[in-house]
Amino acid sequence: MILNGKKTEIKAGMTVMEFLTEQGYKAGRIAVELNGEILPKSSYEKVVLTEADVMEVVTFMGGG
Repeated sequence: MILNGKKTEIKAGMTVMEFLTEQGYKAGRIAVELNGEILPKSSYEKVVLTEADVMEVVTFMGGG
């Protein structure tokens, strides 16, 4: 799988939520694009990743 432009290994059968948790992301502060489509947060626990997937994760930053 490609994550933010870099080849990343995933475990077989891993969901988006499992992957994000393993990578240290907090679901409430990110947006996920999977294969060119914004993925709704409600799908994170349902969508299973494959080696062919391309994911971009954007983290929201606070401040002012």
